[in-house]
Amino acid sequence: MGNGGGSVDTEAGERPHGAAVVADGFGLKGPRGWAFRKVSFRAEPGALVAIEGPSGSGRTCLLLALTGRMRAKEGHAEVGGLPLPRKMAAVRRISALGQVPGVNELDPAFTVAEHLRERALLQRRFDGSVRALLRRPGTRAAEARARIAEAVAAAGLDLDALPKGERTSVRDLERPEALRLSIALALIGRPRLLAVDDTDMKLSDADRAGVWALLRSLATAGTTVLAVCSEAPEDALRITTIAPEEPAEESVETSGEESAEPPEAPEAPGTPEEPAGEKAAGEKADATGTKTTDAKTVDTKKARPKTTGADAAGTDTGAAASTTEEGADDALAETGRS
Repeated sequence: MGNGGGSVDTEAGERPHGAAVVADGFGLKGPRGWAFRKVSFRAEPGALVAIEGPSGSGRTCLLLALTGRMRAKEGHAEVGGLPLPRKMAAVRRISALGQVPGVNELDPAFTVAEHLRERALLQRRFDGSVRALLRRPGTRAAEARARIAEAVAAAGLDLDALPKGERTSVRDLERPEALRLSIALALIGRPRLLAVDDTDMKLSDADRAGVWALLRSLATAGTTVLAVCSEAPEDALRITTIAPEEPAEESVETSGEESAEPPEAPEAPGTPEEPAGEKAAGEKADATGTKTTDAKTVDTKKARPKTTGADAAGTDTGAAASTTEEGADDALAETGRS
């Protein structure tokens, strides 16, 4: 029988004993804040623990953290004497998950038999002992069939009642049948801790009572059961999660400060932009201690107006006329002298 972080020894054919679960101030924080905080409880081996609370209150995160699938940020927890989060890998080896949306969902294209055979093969490949791997193929196949039959019976899944028997596709299963299949897949590994998410979701009152009776029987047989639900039964150990408070104070203050600032005044339409040369000259003048307006005045004084072709022609014409008048006066003067 597996102890601590080792795999469960299945050669003796004994059912594993449940794992005690202890949490003290357990909390997990994600990118959007705290998923849950200050969770404290103690569950004995073989207990039925119901994690109840509203949607978004961290129920699934708590389930995954207690089975070594998510790393907690505060507090302390132990599963089967293994501390979390330091021994997460060891806790994963003694625990198993039922169907958890987004984590280990059933493949709708697979049949029931394909799911069961695949899980048995994976269990033998990764969790089996070296001695089991050295056995003959026929012996290993017989052991896999026996383990599948044991898990299916423990989950209360009647294969003959399915539309096409074990060849029924997962997409054709009803919600109670799919839930029992996911539990059977988890039980193939004979875990000490079984975790089931959304236990009572989309179930009628009769189906809900049947599922809780199933989980109760598994706990009585020795496996510790963690079940996420919206409403826990009276005989279960209740762990209630509360939705974390929204950290809206800082954001509200920040938005208020930002809204209090006056908007920037728009530029006056039609105002020409300052040329790059003059702007650079102004900045250089400021760096040397001279006012920008003085620099612009100096530049304006140094500037010379450009002479256009018309202006040049007018100047030449005036000069020519002045020269002609002076020539005529000189000729008249010479004539009078003569």
